Amino acid sequence: MYDVIGKTTTRTFRVLWALEELGQPYTHQQDGPHSDAVAALSASGKVPIFRDGDDVITDSAAILTYLADKHGALTYPAGTIDRARLDAFTHRILDEVDALLWTAARHSFVLPEEHRVPAIKAPLKWEYARNIDRLMQDCEGPFLMGEAFTIPDILLAHCGGWAMKAEFPADNPDFAAYLKRARARPAFKRALATA
Repeated sequence: MYDVIGKTTTRTFRVLWALEELGQPYTHQQDGPHSDAVAALSASGKVPIFRDGDDVITDSAAILTYLADKHGALTYPAGTIDRARLDAFTHRILDEVDALLWTAARHSFVLPEEHRVPAIKAPLKWEYARNIDRLMQDCEGPFLMGEAFTIPDILLAHCGGWAMKAEFPADNPDFAAYLKRARARPAFKRALATA
């Protein structure tokens, strides 16, 4: 049994979704960033926190990779070209989509008010739209790697929901269809029900 700590409205959702895709049992504790429970396990105070026995992992992408490798699903074997392509999508999403959304969030409500630069959101939205267009051009089927639903799909679909809430551009029809397919998955719905 795994333990997951973090509010469902954060990147913690990615971990819950992956666990549902994998059919693995888990407990879920809805603590927010910097709460006592989180601070006790992570110096950064960030969520998600994932425990496998006494072992703790604190980054959503690292947790997804660990779970996928451990359970032999949502990924490809290490040392294969498919794994390299999957890892490339993963890092690309983290660099070109997630990082933009996180920067916008920091300048909206995370940073102290005197350090926020609201004007930064306009170029972030432009870059996000461009990067989504390029990702959709490289999408190989119903999901990024073709027929298989993998780690980068969880990351990208989660970011897509985050972007909608943050009022980032949503006019790419291919991305809208992609998000609809990803969010129709039974595991997504089960994870959403944990909120």
